[in-house]
Amino acid sequence: MSTPALTTAPQAIDPTFENVWDEIVWRGLVHVSTDQEALRALLAGDPVTYYCGFDPTAPSLHLGHLVQLLLLRRLQLAGHKPLGLVGGSTGLIGDPRPTAERTLNTRETVAEWVDRLRGQVERYLSFEGENAARMVNNLDWTAPLSAIDFLREIGKHYRVGTMLKKDAVAARLNSDAGISYTEFSYQILQGLDFLELYRQYDCVLQTGGSDQWGNLTSGTDLIHRVEGASVHAIGTPLITNSDGTKFGKSEGNAIWIDAELTSPYAFYQFWLSTADADVIERLKVFTFLTRAEIEEYAELVATEPFRRAAQKRLALEVVATVHGVEATAAVIAASEALFGQGDLKALDAATLRTALDELPHATVATGTPVVDALVATGLVTSLSEARRAIAQGGVSLDGERVEDDAATVQGTLPGGVSVLRRGKKTLAGVFLG
Repeated sequence: MSTPALTTAPQAIDPTFENVWDEIVWRGLVHVSTDQEALRALLAGDPVTYYCGFDPTAPSLHLGHLVQLLLLRRLQLAGHKPLGLVGGSTGLIGDPRPTAERTLNTRETVAEWVDRLRGQVERYLSFEGENAARMVNNLDWTAPLSAIDFLREIGKHYRVGTMLKKDAVAARLNSDAGISYTEFSYQILQGLDFLELYRQYDCVLQTGGSDQWGNLTSGTDLIHRVEGASVHAIGTPLITNSDGTKFGKSEGNAIWIDAELTSPYAFYQFWLSTADADVIERLKVFTFLTRAEIEEYAELVATEPFRRAAQKRLALEVVATVHGVEATAAVIAASEALFGQGDLKALDAATLRTALDELPHATVATGTPVVDALVATGLVTSLSEARRAIAQGGVSLDGERVEDDAATVQGTLPGGVSVLRRGKKTLAGVFLG
């Protein structure tokens, strides 16, 4: 299938801002930080090295991590030098969750996830030019370190009273589960990471989510004590919806950036369903659209919200960034065809199949009557209701109106599947088996 050419925003710093600090502040990416004037001057000056860490506690990064990946890229576009850290050692421990201990994964699982996450992080950075990115693994400097050396050289710089005040630790101390020494020590390991990167690469800035602020400042404090130097940290806001719900969660499941865990079609639909109250902030955080372009979309949301122009652009930009332009064109074509604005028979079979997986669906034998398929997919509750819907002209199969309740499902679409529609917007997939 040939897909239409798509135009996406180039990855670039918006020249209407005096420096990249002003842009990331405007985009709402700074929730908490060390000295803001010093940071502004730092990012406006000569290239500096900065980092963000990603722990392999799952086989993929999710939307919360995407905020950090795009911030890493924005700072690189401004001329600074990124380090992408995948935590081969911290992933064996896990940072403290608010309510309970993490289940420790095997060393083999963590090593496998390190490789997967490394590949994901690499896709968002450039490894060429004077400010080429570099990938690092904190297992390289923690594995050779004995427990005695760790306690003597690093642990002696930490005060238990200060560690107890960290939000994540305090929350666990007040919970029924308490906190183990293992997870209590996590903040020391993250502080060690910053110290090592400062020593090896002159890294002077760490970014992370604001919920990690205690761990971020663990590093800035350690470097100040050990090296007598001032370094910086930026905590990005936790992205939430306007109704207060946690962003990127659907029935308790994260939205992953791995296409095998969240299909590009489902990823596209997630962004397309963004509420009007949230879409402009999402454009700021997750796209490279300029301030002027985003302000135009804000006007469209205010005056013509029914067109959902901002949501369509948001979905286009983010899916193209994460999954590429070709995959994005395929899912847009599938979305439009499923809802009556394109040719179902022209769709890519794999994309159509993943799209139907997101809809109500059922598996039936070839030649099954449409009335039975309507019941099997849940579009109707009975055969009599199915016949009535067909008689009223409200049912279509593979894009064609069903005129006869004796019609059968043949799987005429690419991949040998069919699409049932009842009314204008109620769809279901039919797999033949």
